[in-house]
Amino acid sequence: MYKSFFKRVVDIILSFCILTVLSPIFLMVFIVLAIANDGKAFFVQKRPGKNEAIFEIVKFKSMNDKKDAKGELLPDAQRITAFGNFVRKFSLDELPQLWNVLKGDMSLIGPRPLLVAYLPLYTTDQNKRHNVKPGITGWAQVNGRNTISWEQKFDYDVYYVEKLSFGLDLKIFFLTVLKVFKGADVSSATHATMEHFIGSSNGS
Repeated sequence: MYKSFFKRVVDIILSFCILTVLSPIFLMVFIVLAIANDGKAFFVQKRPGKNEAIFEIVKFKSMNDKKDAKGELLPDAQRITAFGNFVRKFSLDELPQLWNVLKGDMSLIGPRPLLVAYLPLYTTDQNKRHNVKPGITGWAQVNGRNTISWEQKFDYDVYYVEKLSFGLDLKIFFLTVLKVFKGADVSSATHATMEHFIGSSNGS
């Protein structure tokens, strides 16, 4: 009953409440990023949701669009602005996704929606992460986020899909709050953002 009905009810109520309470912060971040990024405060990108249905995710834009001499975007570490780094550290860049939750594209809690280009690279087991709606935060995010390997992330995602319950969601919610206040696990050991997924070495 929780998975099929009450989870959606909780998503709508909590998302609306969080947006209402944090609206002053939302407005402040929007203004500063719009100034820092030449009027572009939001980052919009197509991502796969439940059953691999494609939707457009909305985030605050923490990187500029600076390019090299060849016209290609500079590495992430060189494009993250000072304020963008602050926004990422405390997960403020995720706030616009509350709109995705209200629309029904996402849930507050679930496997993070990744790039469409990754879809052919998942093993059969890893692809189970698309059996539920993606989330703003999830079991992988509170167990290492960008400091763990892709395989570990997917193991956590599949565990969540198989064990989904109100109790697990409640645990993830409170652990996320602690992680946000600590600004923990935003960067991997070697990169400012997570390295791109190129496929698992353990086959399909």
